[in-house]
Amino acid sequence: MFLPQGPKTPPLVQLLQWIANPFALMESCAQRYGDWFTLKVGLNSSPLVYVSSPQLLQEILTNDTYKQFDAPGEMNKILTPLLGNCGVMMQSGDRHRRHRQLMVPPFHGDRMKAYGDIITEITQQVISQWNLNQPFSMRDSMQAISFNVILQAVFGLREGESYRQIEKLLYDMLELTNSPLKASQLFFPFLQRDLGEWSPWRNFLRQKQQLNQILQTEIEARRANPDPGRTDILSLLMAARDEAGEPMKDEELRDELITLLVAGHETTATALTWALYWIHKLPAVRQKLLAELESLGDTPDQNAIVRLPYLNAVCSETLRIYPIGMLTFPRVVRSPVTLLGQQLEPGTVLVGSIYLAHQRQDLYPEPKQFKPERFLERQFSPYEYLPFGGGVRRCIGAAFAMFEMKLALATILSNLELSLANNRPVHPVRRGLVSAPTKVEMVMTGRRTEGDKRDKGEGGDKGDKEAIPATSY
Repeated sequence: MFLPQGPKTPPLVQLLQWIANPFALMESCAQRYGDWFTLKVGLNSSPLVYVSSPQLLQEILTNDTYKQFDAPGEMNKILTPLLGNCGVMMQSGDRHRRHRQLMVPPFHGDRMKAYGDIITEITQQVISQWNLNQPFSMRDSMQAISFNVILQAVFGLREGESYRQIEKLLYDMLELTNSPLKASQLFFPFLQRDLGEWSPWRNFLRQKQQLNQILQTEIEARRANPDPGRTDILSLLMAARDEAGEPMKDEELRDELITLLVAGHETTATALTWALYWIHKLPAVRQKLLAELESLGDTPDQNAIVRLPYLNAVCSETLRIYPIGMLTFPRVVRSPVTLLGQQLEPGTVLVGSIYLAHQRQDLYPEPKQFKPERFLERQFSPYEYLPFGGGVRRCIGAAFAMFEMKLALATILSNLELSLANNRPVHPVRRGLVSAPTKVEMVMTGRRTEGDKRDKGEGGDKGDKEAIPATSY
């Protein structure tokens, strides 16, 4: 069976490299082997073909509805310990299609925009706790924003016992993935063993069970006392019916909620942290962004904010340079298919390298530089720019994530003067199955008041005013 070339090192070595520094591994392979290559980093060392050219990605992602390629849920089983077996990511075929049909509506259109006030209010609450001239972790603050948004938007929960319990349990569970070493437990099933009262996996299983019970209690309470006036996503999902008129089962709802909690706040927090880093590392970017925001007046409409072209460009470039999801979900060849003149046999597994696609010199000249103008000068196809994946597995919450990102950034930048606390290099690292920046510390240097928009956006870090290279690995 044909497979593209790849490293000849033992599979265990490749897997350890993939866990420790996936960016360096992908870049070295792309430089040596080109648009596609094979790595043995999957469970049981099964070979995975990494693809990065837009032409190949288009061929795969436009034919993944059970024609030439399939996107089976069982390929995502590495996520099972965190997300369970019944959520949309774990489903295949008709069951996957059913879950998506039930889950998509709450994240689009007027329903999604109803959460704009929640996003703005929570952002204002979090930034009001920052102290003048005292360094703080930007990621911690952005996690507080995104977590509160997801709890209120998804559950309709505000401060209370359930809220605090979910918050603590989820943060404790995600400790499993906050470093490459801890993330190894997801890649090596033999580490997923209960070794006694104080073993890491025993603690994780206990936390997961407690979280499941809290969610189950909430679902049962909603079923017992339905309120058609509620607009949170849980209520909308409970009211949704599939083509056969059937609702989601309790275990399906529970796993979908955990998926939304895990995926919906970690990723947005990371994106906001990167965006604020770049905005304050490059004063020219901040100046342009503030000028655009100020053009809307003192009380801008949320719809006007999300339509701002430079704000959209900044968010898009943030998700390009270091995409949080490094890969698309795997696709499996169903029937013999020819790519780049080579026939792939059924069973071959392919993954799109979002990171490498976004680093292509032919698409993004000087790809290591942060240049929002790229997204003002041209429109990229869904196979050249795909921070949320593509095809039948494209992220359901993509529009919601961009909406939250834009409103949170606009709220922060319009109200505060910030600067980077130090000049330590910031670079991407593995955080669980996704990427995140190393520590970003910032300082609030002042508040922007009406009539006192200091420097018209020229504040912040006094470093290079031109686009600068991202830190090399």
